[in-house]
Amino acid sequence: MTTNRRDILGAALPLGAAGLVAASATAQAQVASAPRTLFSLPVTTVPVVGSDMAFPVRRIYCIGRNYAAHAREMGSDPNREPPFFFQKPTDAVQFVAPGTVGEHPYPSLTKNYHYEVELVAALKSGGRNIPIDRALEHVYGYALGLDMTRRDLQRALGDEKKPWEIGKSFDRSAPIGPIHPAEQVGHFTQGAISLAVNGTVKQNSDLKNMIWSVAEQIAKLSEAFELKAGDIIYSGTPENVGPVVAGDTILCKIQNLPDLSIRIAPPLA
Repeated sequence: MTTNRRDILGAALPLGAAGLVAASATAQAQVASAPRTLFSLPVTTVPVVGSDMAFPVRRIYCIGRNYAAHAREMGSDPNREPPFFFQKPTDAVQFVAPGTVGEHPYPSLTKNYHYEVELVAALKSGGRNIPIDRALEHVYGYALGLDMTRRDLQRALGDEKKPWEIGKSFDRSAPIGPIHPAEQVGHFTQGAISLAVNGTVKQNSDLKNMIWSVAEQIAKLSEAFELKAGDIIYSGTPENVGPVVAGDTILCKIQNLPDLSIRIAPPLA
């Protein structure tokens, strides 16, 4: 009988160690056979407060009409309507550092550009069919965000029974501040939320007025999607959304989070 080095090594190692050797060899073979990509793509991240780490964004989910008064101003009945969601691309993120005013270009194709201030929940884990009473266990932290909207495009496509993604999902349509870990700030079930344009308050409500809480949103979303770490959820906006034009400055506030401010700049050339 002939033996070789691999036979001797396998016999000399405990079963667990031999398995690790085999697994390592398999992994190396897979890496060697993996196709090379034509080009690299950037990863969208949001800074985490008090850390040199950044939160990588996998998906952006947004809930529609999650404050009763806003649902009514959009022509809906909040007492009968179940929650509905849409998505934005990850490169819609525009990070705005606290204490700064982000330059936010007025987008193309619209003449009715609207603001929507929102609480954002960032997930550290996920799953399918998550129970409401376990949902907040998956939240890493919270941020203040804006869901900017090309309202005329959204309404026109809605009237035609067509998807209105172009009204919501475009470059820089999701300004956001830094993420605050929930272990430091707790979970947001109530607290003042407001938005002012050029110093005049336009939106003014409380997070407790959300129809569907963050926990309920996570549970509902997980019925339709497998949620994962890196997902962020824009949790809806209060009433009195409205238009801005180039030169306007927006100031957003949520109790216990730093302010978020952007200036509407002229369209990009």
